[in-house]
Amino acid sequence: MPGFSSNPTNRAPGVTGETTGPAAPAPATAAPEERPPLSEQGIILFDGVCNLCNGSVNFVIDHDPDGYFRFAALQSETARALLQALRVPDDRPESIVLIEDGKVYTRSTAALRIARRLSGAWPLLYAFIVVPRRLRDRVYDWIARNRYRWFGRRDTCRLPTPELRSRFLEPV
Repeated sequence: MPGFSSNPTNRAPGVTGETTGPAAPAPATAAPEERPPLSEQGIILFDGVCNLCNGSVNFVIDHDPDGYFRFAALQSETARALLQALRVPDDRPESIVLIEDGKVYTRSTAALRIARRLSGAWPLLYAFIVVPRRLRDRVYDWIARNRYRWFGRRDTCRLPTPELRSRFLEPV
């Protein structure tokens, strides 16, 4: 996919549910004066070996012209430190995590909160937030369970190209 290159890691993800906790500082890859503080940005943690997840990251980058979102693979030390600082249980998320305003959102809630920040008509999807979370998460979990079978997976996590490096939290 455009915008990424390969980098090996060997950690697997694994957590669900929503948790709140104090905001945590995260490592930065560019000078602080070049971007807003992390407390003013959304952080998306994604499965770095999942083709669907990597495609979703590319999609968000393409539809986030203001650069509100920053990214880290769930398999990274950066994600591990963030989740630990926010007191998210050790049973790692299975797929997407959104950290926004010091709160952690997962599964369908994370996806809908991300959609509401994108350009174009995508914010209209946020209307589905009124559907009970239990129902939304069932659909989300069904897709998450089948994502490797339907979209494939890589043996290694992917790192951003130099052009996109500042959007990612991992040092490269």
